[in-house]
Amino acid sequence: MLKIRLSMGGVRKRPIYKIVVADSRFPRDGRFVEKLGSFNPLLPKEKKERIKVEFERVKYWMSKGAKPTLRVSRILGELKLIPMPKAGNNPQKAVPKKDRKKEESKEETKKEAPKQEAKKEAPKQEAKKEAPKQEAKKEAPKQEAKKEAPKQEAKKEEK
Repeated sequence: MLKIRLSMGGVRKRPIYKIVVADSRFPRDGRFVEKLGSFNPLLPKEKKERIKVEFERVKYWMSKGAKPTLRVSRILGELKLIPMPKAGNNPQKAVPKKDRKKEESKEETKKEAPKQEAKKEAPKQEAKKEAPKQEAKKEAPKQEAKKEAPKQEAKKEEK
């Protein structure tokens, strides 16, 4: 399956990406079919040199069935070549990692308190519901035994 994806180049701490068409089975920086452009994340968003793309070739490969990855689809969406993909749901994105754990523990305690109360009420109700079922099961074997007994007596009389 063909993918339009980023292939990393550059040196350490200074990445530069090529936008390429490659088979999805090949490694990220390995063999590719065609180079379609480049992306330099270190440049400011206002500069035109940040993203360079050959639009006709991208359209051609997409018509052949190549699918862009999420990151490439965002880049192409910024250039208004394709519709922008919908944003993911990450409500914790703006919160520093140090503070995320604190907020998560607060939220968990708030969520667990109502659940524990519900659990305390639920067993009482379940116990009441289960008791009649158990009684019915106990009574059923006795009745079956009584029904079987007359049948056995009738068979004995016939002999």
